[in-house]
Amino acid sequence: MTVHLLKMCVGVEDIGQLAEYHAGRLRQARRRGEPLVVRHYTRQMPRRGAEIIDGGSLYWVIRGFIRVRQSVLDVERCLDADGRPRCALVLAPDLARVRLRAFKPFQGWRYLSAENAPPDVNSAVEGFEGMPPELAAELRQLGLL
Repeated sequence: MTVHLLKMCVGVEDIGQLAEYHAGRLRQARRRGEPLVVRHYTRQMPRRGAEIIDGGSLYWVIRGFIRVRQSVLDVERCLDADGRPRCALVLAPDLARVRLRAFKPFQGWRYLSAENAPPDVNSAVEGFEGMPPELAAELRQLGLL
């Protein structure tokens, strides 16, 4: 059974900034001759790692809303520069926009069941290309969209 992760994207203002951050990490890896994958490091190893890599994604909360997801390709044990154990979430570089959902701040990460995960969206298909995402989310919560 697939399960997803939910994580706050601290210090990031929008999806474009997250994409640029990942692009910078990929450029650094290319210069060092390392594999071209995006890794996000956490302190704790998810106990449900097998369920995560079975089609799961990392859903990012940016400025109070779940906005985007990245597929999780692998969950690796590793050590940080000081030799402390860490977890590396190996992510697909593509960012998939999802239907906005408000989410309160939290620390660490949370599991997100597949049935509770927001669906992917294509703003052009839904007709919201000119509407600010926060407004669309608020109207959706009010049942107007």
